[in-house]
Amino acid sequence: MSDTPKHSVLVVEDDRKISDLLLNYLRASGYETTAAYDGRDALRMIKECAPDAVILDWMLPGLDGIGVCQAVRAFSDVPILMLTARIDEVDRLLGLDTGADDYVCKPFAPREVIARVRALLRRAEGRVKSSSRPWEVDDASFRISWRGQWLPLTRIEFMMFRLLLSRPGRVYSRDQLLASVHDSQRDISDRAIDTHVKNLRKKVQVVEPRTDCIASVYGVGYRFDLPD
Repeated sequence: MSDTPKHSVLVVEDDRKISDLLLNYLRASGYETTAAYDGRDALRMIKECAPDAVILDWMLPGLDGIGVCQAVRAFSDVPILMLTARIDEVDRLLGLDTGADDYVCKPFAPREVIARVRALLRRAEGRVKSSSRPWEVDDASFRISWRGQWLPLTRIEFMMFRLLLSRPGRVYSRDQLLASVHDSQRDISDRAIDTHVKNLRKKVQVVEPRTDCIASVYGVGYRFDLPD
């Protein structure tokens, strides 16, 4: 039997049937679980119990998911998976802008939620293994190296890549990427962001051809994934 500690997941969902369903699937997948049924309780439990990940419903009594997410980000980087019945792109972006790491729309397949949680935990573990990261950021010289080689980045590419690297696994919307470069080029468009990302991928792949570390998140933006 493995002595590896189990990851703990807090499920914050006021619908008891949905909460019980998620708890059962999480336990069957080997996770330790706790539950909260309103936002204020959830905030207290995150502070006191420090779970490894949080599944957070958008619509909650007391304090909604957006409010919980904003409050948590003032003191913790715990991975947060948002559950929402609101499928409009603006709503999804609002959840990500307030600090959620990923989202799943209702109705959902429980196995998809488990897979998303597993991915968030892997990324979180990767963030703490910073000594093995393949990049180095030199803010003074506006340079980023990959596997020891300085990449030939434009100023805009540097600022975008720096933001993506600042939190692996975090999805950044095009608006957030635009905001990171607005001082450099006021008239840059969101479609130009896509071009810059393509260029970043190519420049990293010159150094490490099989690497595809910048993932597109359909309808939202981009995410930097730690390479294996």
